[in-house]
Amino acid sequence: MPFLGQDWRSPGQSWVKTEDGWKKTAKDENETNNNVSERKSYCKEEHDKENLILSINYDVAAKKRKKDLLNNNTKIPYFHKDKWIYVHKGSTKERHGYCTLGEAFNRLDFCSAIKDSRRFNYVVRLLELIAKSQLPSLSGVAQKNYMNILERVVQKVLEDQQNVRPIKELLQTLYASLCSLVQDMGKSVLVGNINIWVHRMENILQWQQQLDNIQINRPTNTGMTFLDLPASLQLNIMHCLSDGRDLVSLGQVCPDLSVLTEDRLLWKKLCQYHFSDRQIRKRLMVSDKGHLEWKKMYFKLCRCYPHKEQYSDTLQFCTHCHILFWKDTNHPCTANNPESCCKAVSPQGFINLFKF
Repeated sequence: MPFLGQDWRSPGQSWVKTEDGWKKTAKDENETNNNVSERKSYCKEEHDKENLILSINYDVAAKKRKKDLLNNNTKIPYFHKDKWIYVHKGSTKERHGYCTLGEAFNRLDFCSAIKDSRRFNYVVRLLELIAKSQLPSLSGVAQKNYMNILERVVQKVLEDQQNVRPIKELLQTLYASLCSLVQDMGKSVLVGNINIWVHRMENILQWQQQLDNIQINRPTNTGMTFLDLPASLQLNIMHCLSDGRDLVSLGQVCPDLSVLTEDRLLWKKLCQYHFSDRQIRKRLMVSDKGHLEWKKMYFKLCRCYPHKEQYSDTLQFCTHCHILFWKDTNHPCTANNPESCCKAVSPQGFINLFKF
């Protein structure tokens, strides 16, 4: 005869009527004992499993935190390293989706472009423009790729001991941008854990310190030096310099070079190289003797206008095929006259291509 237990949903227990009264059946007692032992073993197994799962989750979480903290040291592949990409600005039946700035930055071969002296300044300028305003628009993978390419640029400068000033300016610009962006992490302007970006900012400070401590190694050759050259050859070499600050630094070496760096024709060519005739006419400066002060005009123009960007090698864009490619590589153009469809793309123009 079954009886209901304390929980009315339970099946109860089996009892039998004897001369001494109602008693549980022996079978039920054995089953009860077995059930109790089974429940205990089951609870123990479940408890062990739960502890094992918790320990595994703890280890995974600890590894993830460590990975997030040191994520900047994890190198990622530079993706396809394509010589050219198709820049599509809309979805069609033949092609779906858009080409974003981050996708183009990942796919184009900027890694090899850093090693090419003709493209180095172009890539540095592009990194600077992205650091100023476009870094939040990049995907998380593209942001990581940006930092890895920047690290390669710094390593190249430290090895070659060239182009130190523009890289220091790039790092300063990037650090200032990150300081303002990190404060807005709640707005999701940067992708990733805050610890990752703090670690990257520490790396930027470390790179700046390394660039500040760089020491130019003097050549071991004891032959003819720059000062041994005739003044005409020294002037010809100075005409190859494109930054007036380099001329000022060169003039501080010795009195003879100081005289040469004051050459009016030298500063006139610098003004005409970086600025248009209209800009020069607006900032004319005349000395007491009636001569144009080209040196003073150059620094005044630098404060008022950006430099005219000129590069040895740039990216090209085919308006017929909508393909972005490096100048010395071919692309599958279907136009009758491919050269007429291609135009040079400045770093700012590269960013403008992906503004929809």
